[in-house]
Amino acid sequence: MMHDSAEYSLIPTGPAPEALYSDDVQVRWVMPEIFHDIPIDATDDEDAVHRLGELVEKVLPGAGEEAQTALAVTCALGVDELLAAGAEYAGICVTVVDGAACTATVFASLIDSPPSDTLQQTVRVIAAELRALGEGEVSRIELPCGWAVSHVGTRDVKVLGELTETGEGFTFSTPFIRVYVPLPNGRTLVMEMSTPTTPGWDMFSTIFGNIVSSIRLFRADGSPLITSLVGE
Repeated sequence: MMHDSAEYSLIPTGPAPEALYSDDVQVRWVMPEIFHDIPIDATDDEDAVHRLGELVEKVLPGAGEEAQTALAVTCALGVDELLAAGAEYAGICVTVVDGAACTATVFASLIDSPPSDTLQQTVRVIAAELRALGEGEVSRIELPCGWAVSHVGTRDVKVLGELTETGEGFTFSTPFIRVYVPLPNGRTLVMEMSTPTTPGWDMFSTIFGNIVSSIRLFRADGSPLITSLVGE
């Protein structure tokens, strides 16, 4: 049984995964309870299978073996793409919007920031580089945690023929929102939400707005860090 789209709320999380402790900066955020962790940090195949089984039981309780197996396969196939994108955390949501089954994935990663003298300049450089690609809408924004860049666009996703009933592969466009939050240690937090199901776009983009607005940064001593207040 899937969750109704009206039944979701934001709940406090614990500290972000250890990999998101970037040197002297700790990153935390809040995930909605209808999102469930994808085991991208599984230690081996046995661990991955076990945790994927737990995942589909939580996401599709009582849905039947066929539906749960299909979701497990989808998540398993997506792990390689998430790891290729540098994901350190990933979560998936399956819900119903206006009678249509919809899914969304959120992931977080850390990348090297482009060379710059200040955080504000880093934001400008990231925005300029994204605009130069000519793909989607790029905006400089200010979150409660500080400066950031938003990128809204679409990308093509290929489905292999062996995964379809007809045996023929196909390509479809998937919309996404990606937010870049430069950190004062030469690293940038990247968070992305994508969904292949158009009916869920408005709901998922709203939820993602809440997620990135909940990002909080802390120094090694536990004191709060707001990048837009860091001296230029």
